[in-house]
Amino acid sequence: MKKNIFLYLFVFVSLILLYTLVNGNKIQESNATDISKLQGEVESLKDSVKKAKINLLDMQYFSLENNDDALAYYDHLNMEAPTRYIEDKLLETNERKGDNPLIPYEGMESDFKINKIKVMNHKWIVADFSDGQYWGDLIIKYELKDDLSVDFTLLDHLLYTRSN
Repeated sequence: MKKNIFLYLFVFVSLILLYTLVNGNKIQESNATDISKLQGEVESLKDSVKKAKINLLDMQYFSLENNDDALAYYDHLNMEAPTRYIEDKLLETNERKGDNPLIPYEGMESDFKINKIKVMNHKWIVADFSDGQYWGDLIIKYELKDDLSVDFTLLDHLLYTRSN
C-alpha cells in the first residue's frame, strides 16, 4: 500500500510538472508575441514623433522667435520676449468699444475682434479675426519703435464667405 501511495504521488507530481511546463511555454510564447508587437508599436511611435518634430520645425520656420536676423532688430531694446509684447499690443486694439479698428469690416453678429496672431518676423503679422459666426484673416505690417510703441498698418484682408 505504501508503494502505491508513492506511485500515485509520483504520477500526480509528474502530471503537475508536465502541466506547469506546457503552461509556462505557452505563457512564454504569448509574452514573446506581446513583446514583439509592443516593440513594433514603439518603433511606429518613434517615427510619429520624428515626423511631428519635423512638422513643428516647418511650422516654426516663419516665426519671429526662430528668426535670429529679425530678432537682431530688437537687440537694442533689451526685450526678453518681443513676440509676446507685440501680440499684447495688437490685442489691446480689441479693447476699444465696437469693431477692431484694424478690421475693415463691420461685425454682423457682434463686433469683429482679433483672435489668433502669428508674428512672422520684424515687420509682418498674420492674424485671424471673428465676430463669433463670421471670420477672416489679416496681414498687418508693424513697426516697434524705440519708445516701445507699436504702429500697425493693415496690408491685406480676407473675409470668408459662409457656406451652407
